Amino acid sequence: MALDRGGSAFVKIVITVLGLCLLGYLVGPPLYWHLLEGLATASSSSTISCPTCNCDCDSQPLLSIPQALSNGSLTDCAKHDPEVNGETEKNFAELLSEELKLREAEALESQQRADMALLEAKKLTSQYQKEADKCNSGMETCEEAREKAEAALVAQKQQSQMWEMRARQRGWKERGTKAVSAA
Repeated sequence: MALDRGGSAFVKIVITVLGLCLLGYLVGPPLYWHLLEGLATASSSSTISCPTCNCDCDSQPLLSIPQALSNGSLTDCAKHDPEVNGETEKNFAELLSEELKLREAEALESQQRADMALLEAKKLTSQYQKEADKCNSGMETCEEAREKAEAALVAQKQQSQMWEMRARQRGWKERGTKAVSAA
């Protein structure tokens, strides 16, 4: 019993230590980087500053970037500069134009591939249809030949029966079939 109590206490201690290690592993890095950023901001805010711009510009930027992703010092300095705004608008328009051209080229390429696949499918369909027509024609020919052969066989049997009947009327008896069947 004493051993079980000591073992369960040891297990509780090990689980507690593992829990604390896991907590430190999960919370430690974000906390470290947050504190590091706070120290860096506090030390660099006094040394680097953007001069104020005096102009009557629209306060809304052309592109709104989420606050978490934007680098505040660069966007604030360039936001009110008309030259930078003009260049940014030109670059943005050029990028959009290039993107549209690329998408148009991709769409044309995709359309050409689809057209080629459709043409190939039509060719294969035509080829299979020709093969099916040949097969059907051959089947019809075979069926006609079978019907003719059946008709000829029936006619031959009738003729054989007629000759056998005539032969019996003239006194013929089947001696050869008994000998053949006995052998």
